[in-house]
Amino acid sequence: MAEYIYGLNAVTEALVQQRGLTTVWVIAGEAKQRIQMVLELAQQHGVVVKQVPRLTLEQLVGDVGHQGVVAKLQPAGASVSLAAVLQAVPSGSRFFLILDGVTDPHNFGALIRSAAAAGCEAVIVAKDRSCPMTAVVEKAAAGAVAHVKICRVTNLVRAMEELKQAGVWIYGLAGEESSSIYSVDLSGDVALVAGSEGKGLRPLVRKGCDGIVSIPMPGAIQSLNVSVASGVALFEVVRQKLLQLKSLK
Repeated sequence: MAEYIYGLNAVTEALVQQRGLTTVWVIAGEAKQRIQMVLELAQQHGVVVKQVPRLTLEQLVGDVGHQGVVAKLQPAGASVSLAAVLQAVPSGSRFFLILDGVTDPHNFGALIRSAAAAGCEAVIVAKDRSCPMTAVVEKAAAGAVAHVKICRVTNLVRAMEELKQAGVWIYGLAGEESSSIYSVDLSGDVALVAGSEGKGLRPLVRKGCDGIVSIPMPGAIQSLNVSVASGVALFEVVRQKLLQLKSLK
């Protein structure tokens, strides 16, 4: 089944990565430099280009902030197995983000983008009770989907056990915990677990973690959106890994 993606970053990155676009629609007569770049990339890769009125774009994807460009993507192999990911990534450089029940496509896209920016090898989600890959996710990820593997597993707790057997330490994020993320060693093989937007970590997922940590919040606000909190945590891992590399030189 084909899927539409939209937005300048998402479509440009999909063209650069040659992710199987079949058709690109742009607003007729649009002279913006980035639109012209999309047209040139599409022509280079043999993708059909159609210049159409704005109404046509809205008929394809709705009034969703498409930025004047929509593309048709034929998804193939969008998900990879956990075993394949572990085999491809050597011990000592394994870094994953696990999502327990994140269903909002904007949050999912933002989380994928943060994971890609932080250097995560994969985002691991359950096949059920999680957000599917949609045009909204692609737009929110702004092209990052091409740079991080998405691993959909049947049982999240079982996948966590598989990670632990491979030497990966797993830490869940929960705002009510007293253990600060800044006091935990995250410099080795590590996976962070973020819970759903409303309920957080499920009890069995929480129990399967090696530890539960929180982000200290000295201000008046004591909670963060899941994508924001995960971004902060991901880059604490990055900071610690960089410090470890520096100490080894």
